[in-house]
Amino acid sequence: MLTEEDARRLVLAEIDDMGRPFGYDLQILRVETLPFGWIFYWGVARDGRSGQRPALGGNGPFLVDRENERLIRVATCAPVARQIADYERRLRREAHARNLAAKQAAQQGPPHSRAARSADRPPAP
Repeated sequence: MLTEEDARRLVLAEIDDMGRPFGYDLQILRVETLPFGWIFYWGVARDGRSGQRPALGGNGPFLVDRENERLIRVATCAPVARQIADYERRLRREAHARNLAAKQAAQQGPPHSRAARSADRPPAP
């Protein structure tokens, strides 16, 4: 499980790799806590002389899931809130699938008992 500081390090490493080829000083501008982790907004640091932040396109935020340590780049073509809601739905579907698989496995019993049951059956004609 990630801490916010661990997540911050992941995002900083990612944006550092993106900014290096262009000579940009990229930084995390804002962090929001979500039920499953955090969303990190990032961009170019302010210019020391002008105090302005250069325009940067395509700098969608990063979702970081504390449980499964996913780092997901959010697209800039759709509202962030909608993408967060989509990810939360994905987490619920994954949890449901895990629960269903565990329930089915429990109903079938341990693997060794299934083999024993099939060995007790007479051979098929």
